[in-house]
Amino acid sequence: MIRFGIVCLVALVCCDVLICSSAMGESVLLDEITIRGEQQQPIEEKLTIREVRESPARDIGEALQNVPGLSSVRKGAIANDIVLRGMQRDNLNVFLDGVRLHGGCPSRMDPPSFHFDFAEVDYIEVIKGPYDVRNPGSLAGMVNAVSKEPKRGLATNLNVSYGSFNYLDLSATGSYGGEVFDTLIGYAHKASDVPEAGNGQLLTDIYPSTSNNRYRSNTLDSDAYETDTFWVKGGGKHGTGRSELSYSYQDAEHVLYPALLMDADYDRTHRVNWKTTIDNPGLAISKLRFQAFLNRVDHLMDDTLRVSSLPSMMVTKDYMMQTDAKATTFGSKLNADMPVGAGLLTSGVDFYRRNWDATNESAMWMSYAEQPMIPDVDIDNFGIFGEYSYPLSRQLTLKGGARLDHTRVTANALTGTRLDSLYQPYFSSSLDNKADFTEPSANLQLTWKTSEQLEFFTGIASASRTPDQQELFIGLQRMAGKNWLGNPALDATRNNQVDLGAKWKSANFLANVSVFYSSLTDYIYIAEAADPDGAGPLIQARTYRNIDATMYGGEFSSQVVMPFDLFLKGTLSYVRGENADTNQPLAEIPPLSGVVSLRYDNGNWYAEISERFAARQDRVDESLQENETAGWGVTDLKAGTFWGRWELLGGVNNLFDKYYFSHLSYQRDPFNAGVKVPEMGLFAYVNLSYRF
Repeated sequence: MIRFGIVCLVALVCCDVLICSSAMGESVLLDEITIRGEQQQPIEEKLTIREVRESPARDIGEALQNVPGLSSVRKGAIANDIVLRGMQRDNLNVFLDGVRLHGGCPSRMDPPSFHFDFAEVDYIEVIKGPYDVRNPGSLAGMVNAVSKEPKRGLATNLNVSYGSFNYLDLSATGSYGGEVFDTLIGYAHKASDVPEAGNGQLLTDIYPSTSNNRYRSNTLDSDAYETDTFWVKGGGKHGTGRSELSYSYQDAEHVLYPALLMDADYDRTHRVNWKTTIDNPGLAISKLRFQAFLNRVDHLMDDTLRVSSLPSMMVTKDYMMQTDAKATTFGSKLNADMPVGAGLLTSGVDFYRRNWDATNESAMWMSYAEQPMIPDVDIDNFGIFGEYSYPLSRQLTLKGGARLDHTRVTANALTGTRLDSLYQPYFSSSLDNKADFTEPSANLQLTWKTSEQLEFFTGIASASRTPDQQELFIGLQRMAGKNWLGNPALDATRNNQVDLGAKWKSANFLANVSVFYSSLTDYIYIAEAADPDGAGPLIQARTYRNIDATMYGGEFSSQVVMPFDLFLKGTLSYVRGENADTNQPLAEIPPLSGVVSLRYDNGNWYAEISERFAARQDRVDESLQENETAGWGVTDLKAGTFWGRWELLGGVNNLFDKYYFSHLSYQRDPFNAGVKVPEMGLFAYVNLSYRF
């Protein structure tokens, strides 16, 4: 299957000579190919809402899997966490309209992309590599979802999707755009039963019959999730500027995570965003932008659906363990564009505070004990940046940027007694409940457009990411098994990276290829730690440590417009990670993967067949008990038609009901259950939408 996919990708290049110049059917794909060819660099990607709606993806993380270089971590039927070139969690920034958002769960049940809905989004932009100096912490790159804007006049968009396992996705948006004022309002509802894998097994039925983590018999086939999202925004012009205020509320109930020891009772999210733009305010400034935001997530999880919570001498409540977590993030940005010489200088200042507080309660020694798992930790970040783009000639463009961040971290609820008794025995250095970091970042990019068809890109960058609250200060003491501890002595991670890329485009052909090499200093990595004080039995713990590492790889993507309204598309991605301290593979690195698809699209109706595939991943970190994952290939079908303001589409994913696993489905979290969640088996779906 892998060999077939690679052969198909090679064939994409050869197909260019077969393209005829006959008139093609009107298709939105032609516009997308043109836009990507003219506007995007090899290190950039753009996913449109059309591509999302044509798939049965349940969240942004799942939808982005078809973008070369991106993959996701599966812990259940929804809330897939985004991985970019082998880096995940806080190594990459995930935004909505540039707003920083963090979930509450220490095991990433609710990654940032979980807290907004497809129906809010117009498109998703991706920057691969540490080339974003406008935001702190973009060590591996940035994913930014851009929300829909009100159209001129009245507009309505209604959408309903239904599929296997009672999958339901309903959304409605309405908007009005006038000369001075505009507004938009929307609502979305998602729900599903527990899906089945390719072997007919429920995703919840993956535990051995002797496991205390298994679901109770009456909860195996309960709802997998239910989410409701409401959002509203309003904006208006004033003088030479415009201001916009938006608010969103999301309520997620009863979300199952078979890969973990607990499930989410609820996630409740509030988001507020205010943006103001002023054109030509004076002082040689061509545009001034201000943004302020606030968001809060309340997250509650427990094991009430598991056998571990059955009543016993130890378990006297509805649960054996429960975690109540809250995350609040607020901040502001002030940016200005200033023409300088023949180029444009963009500079700005920004600030954000991220507070994270999580209390774990579990049955220990015949009673329930509460622990400050994330001990009310504040991160305050102050940053300043400048970015300059200068045309050296008609063919050459030079772009460079620099950034300086100062970060303070304070664990407000971590007492000296707990620090000395629980944390200190595992570390040789003296520990504190505070940490300070001052880190610079910079990059230089050169674009060479040799002709209208061919463009080359090269970039070199150095960026930093400070440790988060969990990596520094998490504290979870267990009666049985390993403790889980942060390392307050961690240093910030630095990524020194070089990128090379090329883009070839014509009226009927687009190809992107990019390669990268990253040298990571003080990369934050999972580690085992044994109690060194020798008092009593040695209690092992999972913690974090700094290592040196390398990652390198690349992506290839191509789209070909063929005769008879046919479109051929293919992608290929590869990344290799190495622990330079041990000369062993890095854990949780995705294998070689790709997609090949053939589509007929005459502008009125379309049909497409796709083959998604991944190679075997045998480069694993055995010290963390990481297992190899077999290669796989699955076939997807879809078709759709348009008439007037209506669109009807449907399809089948995993047509042959393949039983397989994503390598990244095994997650090392404080509450990981040590099992892999298989991917879904055959999944049929239909989508009906109306636009006015």
